[in-house]
Amino acid sequence: MHTRIMTSARIFSRAQIGLDAIQVTIEVRIGRGMGTFSVVGLPKAAVREARSRVIGAIEHAGFRFPEGSVTVNLAPADVPKEGSRFDLAIAVGILAASGYLPDCDLRSFEFLGELGLSGRVRGVPGALPSALAVGKGRQLIVAADNLDEALLADAACAHPVRHLMDVRPILSGQTDSESFTPPSQVAQPEVHKTDDVSSAHLSLNDVRGQAEAKRALVIAAAGAHHMLMRGPPGTGKTMLARRLAGFRPPPSREDAIEAMQIHSIVGSQNIPRLLSERSFRSPHHTASAAAIIGGGQPIRPGEVSLSHKGVLFLDELPEFNRSVLEALREPLESKEVHIARAQASLCYPADFQLVAAMNPCPAGYDCLNEGSSSCKCAASQRTRYRNRLSGPLLDRIDLHVRVARVPPKALLCEHSSGAAEIDEQKLREQICLAHSRQLYRAGKLNRDLTPKEIERDCAMGGADREYFTQAADKHGLSARGCHRTLKVARTIADLDGEENVSRPQLMEALGYRLHQHQY
Repeated sequence: MHTRIMTSARIFSRAQIGLDAIQVTIEVRIGRGMGTFSVVGLPKAAVREARSRVIGAIEHAGFRFPEGSVTVNLAPADVPKEGSRFDLAIAVGILAASGYLPDCDLRSFEFLGELGLSGRVRGVPGALPSALAVGKGRQLIVAADNLDEALLADAACAHPVRHLMDVRPILSGQTDSESFTPPSQVAQPEVHKTDDVSSAHLSLNDVRGQAEAKRALVIAAAGAHHMLMRGPPGTGKTMLARRLAGFRPPPSREDAIEAMQIHSIVGSQNIPRLLSERSFRSPHHTASAAAIIGGGQPIRPGEVSLSHKGVLFLDELPEFNRSVLEALREPLESKEVHIARAQASLCYPADFQLVAAMNPCPAGYDCLNEGSSSCKCAASQRTRYRNRLSGPLLDRIDLHVRVARVPPKALLCEHSSGAAEIDEQKLREQICLAHSRQLYRAGKLNRDLTPKEIERDCAMGGADREYFTQAADKHGLSARGCHRTLKVARTIADLDGEENVSRPQLMEALGYRLHQHQY
């Protein structure tokens, strides 16, 4: 028998709206009448279905479900409530209102978790944003599946539960050391191993030849510049792209937490790995605009947001839908995505590095240089294929690289013939040093410099300035093209340890920019 009867209870949880975890007050009232169970407060279908899950979990845990009318109000009523994240809070509220829980201040706790019919507590998407939003002085009771995410929020005191019956000891202060791990004792969550190959363990020495492409990759890694590789199939474009994220310096903790929040709300696995590695996303070319940019019902972040602070690789770039490619133009500039729908308008961060690859023609051969005898594409087919990429989109890409076919002899015998391998440790140190120079000088990477900052940081001598202006005028570079060329030159100078931008850096940067006109 329970010690006393309560007719109402108040429990706290969190609703997920974009990256915001909005506090939700769950009010439970048990009244007289027939055995009814109603949930009000703008609940979506999954929340309304909580009735069956909560009843099953409470009864399987050995408690009697109230015989009267049970009303659950989710406040504020104007905030949409989606998913099964409120199951645990609703069940605890009913138990508290029924007098089954010990006397304690329930205002000191927040609850997050889905219930199974057996009473098991399952993890839910968005645990990290909720843990970060937990108020001062409160403790978060969360599914054990979400513990790694909850512990990433330093301010949250997280209690993991695997079953509804685990909640009572926590509320009564009887938690043992195995079920509670204070964040202060966790230096860094363990990175779970997966079958996926980490970008940090991929070697550039696996790619034979392609010295120019490797050089461009180093520049891209140092300054987070966008890059497009053009060449026949089998030349190593995809291999090069997959190695880029591993050569970029690790993200700061602030950047990593921001990226992990996005992955948390879509239910990604192994989120703590993003503390030390940048994300690498490679969607198929048949992906829709909603999958790439974001959208759907409910609104979810797209690949541009899931690659936030990481790399977005688009292979076979011209095969993507034209509307998808054009939709990339705004986030490439603003580094965020605004998704407006009739029911909601959300903003997701999208500070990603675009790396793309394409063939020279529909058949895949370089019709103007090598393999032309094997290509059967008509001139109109080649033109139509290349016109799938608009000028404004190409103008936003800093590095345009031609990846040539590797001769079979070099492919099979490069290292055995005595060619030196790349010292990747030294290369990473060089990239990190260039990265540090940029942050020390401007507080940002060269890719993000404003026009005034370009004028300040890309100082050139009079002869070098005259050379650049003549080259830009001769090749018809746009204002954006000029600025992006100077940013690349600044990154090359940082890699070389040079204080100012000079003729060699300008020539190399112009070379990458002028490859754009070959499309």
